[in-house]
Amino acid sequence: MTSQPQPRATQPRRRIRIGIDTGGTFTDVVALDEDSGELVTTKTPSTPADPADGFIDGVHKVLDLMGATGNDITAVCHGTTVATNQLLEGKVESVGFITTEGYEFILEIARQAVPDGYGNSYFWVKPPRIVPVDLVRTVGGRVDFEGNEIRPFDEESAVAAARWFRDRGTRSVGVCLLHSYADDSHERAVREVLRREHPDAVVSLSSEVLREYREYERSMTTLVDAAVKPKVARYVANIHDRLDALAPGVAFSIMKSNGGVLSADEVVKQPVTTVLSGPAAGALGAGLVAHRAGYPKVLTCDGGGTSTDVSVVLDGEPTLTTEGTVGAYPSKIPMIDVVTVGAGGGSVAWVTPEGTLKVGPRSAGADPGPLCYGKGGTEPTITDAHVVLGRIPPHLLGGEIPLDVDAARRGVDELADRLGLDPVRCATGILEISAWNQANALRQVSVKRGLDVRDFMLTTFGGSGSLLACRLVDVLDLAGVVVPQNPGNLSAFGLLTVDVRNDYVQTAVARHDALDHGAVQKVFDELTDRAARALDAEGFPRSAHRYVRTADLRYFGQAFEVRVPAPDGPVDAAYAASVADAFHAEHRALYGYDFRGDASQQVEWVNLRVTGVGPITRPELRELPGRDPGSPGSLSDPPGQDRADRSKTVAGRRAVCFDADDGFVDTPIHWRPDLRAGDTFSGPAVVEEFGSTVPVHPGFAVRVDTLGNLVITREALHPTTAGGDR
Repeated sequence: MTSQPQPRATQPRRRIRIGIDTGGTFTDVVALDEDSGELVTTKTPSTPADPADGFIDGVHKVLDLMGATGNDITAVCHGTTVATNQLLEGKVESVGFITTEGYEFILEIARQAVPDGYGNSYFWVKPPRIVPVDLVRTVGGRVDFEGNEIRPFDEESAVAAARWFRDRGTRSVGVCLLHSYADDSHERAVREVLRREHPDAVVSLSSEVLREYREYERSMTTLVDAAVKPKVARYVANIHDRLDALAPGVAFSIMKSNGGVLSADEVVKQPVTTVLSGPAAGALGAGLVAHRAGYPKVLTCDGGGTSTDVSVVLDGEPTLTTEGTVGAYPSKIPMIDVVTVGAGGGSVAWVTPEGTLKVGPRSAGADPGPLCYGKGGTEPTITDAHVVLGRIPPHLLGGEIPLDVDAARRGVDELADRLGLDPVRCATGILEISAWNQANALRQVSVKRGLDVRDFMLTTFGGSGSLLACRLVDVLDLAGVVVPQNPGNLSAFGLLTVDVRNDYVQTAVARHDALDHGAVQKVFDELTDRAARALDAEGFPRSAHRYVRTADLRYFGQAFEVRVPAPDGPVDAAYAASVADAFHAEHRALYGYDFRGDASQQVEWVNLRVTGVGPITRPELRELPGRDPGSPGSLSDPPGQDRADRSKTVAGRRAVCFDADDGFVDTPIHWRPDLRAGDTFSGPAVVEEFGSTVPVHPGFAVRVDTLGNLVITREALHPTTAGGDR
């Protein structure tokens, strides 16, 4: 990836695809010239008051760098945190809930689960419901789990509910009727009543959001969709209008939580699918880079200004889950398995009433930002601690944004006085707490999933993602770290690698020994047809369509299912047996046992799924050239020479503190664009580039691989590292 080229004269119309990821502090932009393969990256400050301003600023900036105009843009893909932030901050607009008569307390009952187990029972306070009881209304009528109507739909009660919400000004309404996954006729009838009686209402139907059983999860997912729909719709419409003014008719798509994209027009109909839009793009970009570099097992660490997002990538593919939550709200939609912790560069360091040091989750964000931004911040942040310790330079974005080092130092000094600590120990303490917060998040997606982190490389990206990389290796005993080129823009790069993906599910519970193969085939065909029509609408020819089948199975009596592949082909007895065999094997891999061959333990089919995929052309990852033999810093230097000092990449030196006991040490600063494949050096060192900084602690060694990645390992393991390009 090429960063910050000089502007050049405007050329004839080109084909430029742009990825834009809006973060809490910066908006990251990557543009791909589809004809030449050139990649250009840049950043611009985010604009929390109106994120569309930062979005359009980023488009203009990257076009200027490429000497291009809006007419050269063919497509724009956007990763947004609008829905994510709304849920995390609990700023949910008033939402109404319509459900089946007799089930008005489904949200209150929930799952009777206490976070962190029974040991937390005495202290846990049940959070407020997304819809309070007084905004729940019921309608008469009932269908059973097979879709048979037991009681007819009561239109009179639906009219009363619609008028009640209209009179109170409740404009967002979620509808979830019992067993509507099996037959949605009653839900569609409710929508028609709402359209007639309350035409201003924004309505979400559970049968369109999540056609899957388990009433609480289906209700919650539907209500999350209804809650974020108005704000997401306004945001997307605003950006779409401004983008059309710059590049009329350009294709505009939004990143989804499942690792795919969808056109902006369709996203506003199902905004719940964007709740992890930004983190999903980063995980995909990291997976592509790490897989190409030869690392099959990777943990990703995406550090931004407000939070850090972590995930697992196996063989280039991020792991998926349908059991995710955003803030306090579960959303049972397919999403990349991401854990978020409030440990970004803007996370505030503060003192508890008991006098202990805490870091985050509260963030200074982009405005006012850390003290060193000089924009009115009043509390020290993680970024301020890095500045005080010399781990990042006194500026950001290659000098575009100067930092007020003195302000950061004064803030850390004041905090240190309150804690009775030396300022250097206070700053290192802030970073140590942040590192352990990130390490605990990484454990949640790895150790708690039964994975051995010692087998994994860590891929760090985002503006702050690589600042604590070496410490995370020590804390978790990881194999090492891979830092891609331009890590600060990797999420935006990931947006250019994403296929269009649409997920469809249908609950169809049946015992394996009594499975109606024709019925299973019919469901798969119906789901495939829905996926095909959606891809048709996105402009993909039928010849390009790809469909992925999966099925959720369990042993009879179990509460949760295991998802396994369901290959293409006609569904018959042999097909069903192969899927069941895959379930037995996956169950053993997950839990250490299975009941294969035990006639007393029946397999049960629960959900059938089809994902429609419209493939796009991915950017090529070009190899980084090496140095000429014998040149300073090349691998042909005589053994024993200090390549760090002899390399042409050392742009300067400054005092950096890596450990409070050792104090500040004179440290070489490497300018990353000057590095070449095969360069090696050891810590202490700092690697700087336009959008990020990588402190390399003493005892660690760095090698630049053929793709330009920094491969960081403990000195004893260098140059032979776990997996990958050696």
